[in-house]
Amino acid sequence: MCDRMIQFGYTLSSEEHAPSLLVDNAVRAEELGFSFLSLSDHYHPWVSEQGHSPFAWTVLGAIAARTSTIDVGVGVTCPIMRIHPAVVAHAAATTALLFEGRFFFGVGTGEALNEHITGERWPVPEIRREMLEEAVVVMRCLWTGETIDHHGTYFTVENARLFDPPAEDIPVIVSGFGDAAVDLAAAIGDGYWGHSPDPDAVDRFAKSGGKGPRYSQIHVCWAEDASDARATVHRVWPNAGLSGQLSQDLPTWTHFEQAVETVREEDATASVPCGPDVEEFVDATRKFGDAGYDHVYFHQIGPDQAGFMSFWERELRPALDERLAA
Repeated sequence: MCDRMIQFGYTLSSEEHAPSLLVDNAVRAEELGFSFLSLSDHYHPWVSEQGHSPFAWTVLGAIAARTSTIDVGVGVTCPIMRIHPAVVAHAAATTALLFEGRFFFGVGTGEALNEHITGERWPVPEIRREMLEEAVVVMRCLWTGETIDHHGTYFTVENARLFDPPAEDIPVIVSGFGDAAVDLAAAIGDGYWGHSPDPDAVDRFAKSGGKGPRYSQIHVCWAEDASDARATVHRVWPNAGLSGQLSQDLPTWTHFEQAVETVREEDATASVPCGPDVEEFVDATRKFGDAGYDHVYFHQIGPDQAGFMSFWERELRPALDERLAA
């Protein structure tokens, strides 16, 4: 599949599931041998059909209490508007202590959907990247356990000290879409969080000096019937059919619902393996491996997480192991 070993993970889709179910799914994913989990950090779902959006940091604490071996990360937090980076640093430090070395921290420049809620003006991408760069500096300074004063372009911190700093460095995995964002990820991150099986982005990250793991998510929908799976994707995750700047700039789920009115089923499912055919899932995974990702995780769209878990155990994991061994 590629010249590196891929670790496979599972998406805890906070937009689709209640907090207690997210924790139960995390426990089951650990039992089934997934290498890592990624929990989305949103204030709102993309569309109301998804129906949920619990506070990610509370869910992470519960997962830490009920798992013992699996790596867990947040994918991804925007530490520039909705929550001040000094507060995010506090949350991440405590979470890292609870996970005892199993926590990794995804960050990005966010979406208006989640970040505009405090009434602040939604900045242009260039400003958001500058804000993210400064936020990462603030958080890393606080994680030293020293008393910090910071008077920067975008953030002020006065007399702040974490009395429970992380016991070891927290890996900061930086999300990047577009050349400038990939360059920033290479400059400030301990790894890269990509968004598609695009080898150019992964190659640019490396050529820009980026080091560390490369993460990306595959949207899938396992079901006994492929037509049922496609209908589920179109109903629950129609935002898969949107492209470009819309996903960053639309401010509410109702705006997304208006935007996806013209998204056809074939648009929403164009890059989503749907149904029971394991080869479709393997082929999709191969594209990410060939693009250079070494951490690939599956987002099962819709309510049937148990069905996907069974499919993973019975067919998908053995098929991926066989291809990797070959």
